[in-house]
Amino acid sequence: MELKVPPPIVFLVCLGLLYAGHIVLPFASVAPPFNTPIALIIILIGGLLGAQAVLAFIKAKTTVHPMHPEEASALVTSGFYRISRNPMYLGLLLFLLAAGIYWGTLTLIVVGPLFIWYMTEFQIKPEETRLADKFGEDYLDYLTKVRRWI
Repeated sequence: MELKVPPPIVFLVCLGLLYAGHIVLPFASVAPPFNTPIALIIILIGGLLGAQAVLAFIKAKTTVHPMHPEEASALVTSGFYRISRNPMYLGLLLFLLAAGIYWGTLTLIVVGPLFIWYMTEFQIKPEETRLADKFGEDYLDYLTKVRRWI
């Protein structure tokens, strides 16, 4: 399976769907108390996850380009990669969660799982195949020890 749509584009499309749900379906919105501080906390956690994940790749001198996992020169298993095989994507999911909470849109109930499904099927699984080909037993062992999302 070819990697076709870069994850940042998938994220932006999902963010647009959340916002559209907020605007077009006002009856599908709620105003939870403290939505702004809750959203900010989630954004901080997502940003920390994503930044640490990128820094781990930079430290390992390997590519962060999601469309070319075969160009990876090192298998990164430290930092948040000990907890999740995909902390960058988890960070994007947390940003979507924060936006949905901030806008109070119930479309998050559909968009969040849609993002997880799409990323798993069309980004993560193809990446896993290529990384298994590249890193062999080391990667297959990593797959057995660390969950895909969390």
